[in-house]
Amino acid sequence: MRALLSTAIGGPETLTVGDLPDPVAGPGEVIVAVKACAVNFPDVLVIEDKYQFKPPRPFAPGGEISGVVESVGEGVTAFKPGDRVMGNTGMGGMSEKAVVREAALYPLPAARSFEEGASMLLTYGTTIHALVDRGHIKEGDNLLVLGAAGGVGLAAVELGKALGARVVGAVSSEEKARAVRDAGADDVLIYGRAPFSKEESKALADAFKAKAGPNGFDLVYDAVGGDYAEPAVRSMAWEGRYLVIGFPAGIPKLPLNLTLLKSCDICGVFWGAFAAREPARNRANIQRLFDLWAAGRIAPKVTGVYPLEKGGEAIAKLAARGAIGKLVVRVAA
Repeated sequence: MRALLSTAIGGPETLTVGDLPDPVAGPGEVIVAVKACAVNFPDVLVIEDKYQFKPPRPFAPGGEISGVVESVGEGVTAFKPGDRVMGNTGMGGMSEKAVVREAALYPLPAARSFEEGASMLLTYGTTIHALVDRGHIKEGDNLLVLGAAGGVGLAAVELGKALGARVVGAVSSEEKARAVRDAGADDVLIYGRAPFSKEESKALADAFKAKAGPNGFDLVYDAVGGDYAEPAVRSMAWEGRYLVIGFPAGIPKLPLNLTLLKSCDICGVFWGAFAAREPARNRANIQRLFDLWAAGRIAPKVTGVYPLEKGGEAIAKLAARGAIGKLVVRVAA
């Protein structure tokens, strides 16, 4: 089968289209003929050997797919050949066929495209886990979303509003600000590009505080990291919750005296581990997402579709923080 392959450590320019053996379904597994695969930040890291795990080469990046069931392994009862599905592969999604655990697959609603289906689970699954399970969001909370125009950022804006929060989206350009406003944010802040001097960091903290109002932010959803983290923490409310999502701007070093002064919590968000450890709670979250999707309260924003041969370009655009919403690789027609 054809696949976009990482054959050597490096950036997106090192990816090439090649062949891999067709996968075979084991017990509890499903073979999916992949139609679309979304691009996510782990794809940027894994090809450079900077992710939590390092798959043996050659491998295809891509952990979020949609497609059609081709075959099922022993014991699989929820799906049959011909079913339209969406799911998480962990890795290997940018290939013509993928092997997926039955528990990691969901039916793709008839009214939704393969591109939409490939763009739902990772971003919204991460975000509902972050806001509900880790952030304990409640009606009327004040929520700041960093990197609000990206895939997880727009999910946080939409879900924050659906769950009753006041949402402020922070982004790096007016084009991204428009996308965040369109997603329903109550307010938007445009910040500069890091690294920041001490004076610039203080100015950003003051800008966050001005957007927060007198009581600060109850929740900070940080999908950026780097020099943006400390100013965001300085804008938090008493007993606020700072949600650690990702680090495209680098891993921050926070002065922990701020957490004492604000009595705030730093909450790590590792959705993949949560889904593996607590599958019942995760599936309840996913069902809640499907209900909100059907009601029109949330919807993936696919802003770019690339053929398999140009999948590296999609990963490069995400790495450069140039993407708005979700980028998708179309694997097959």
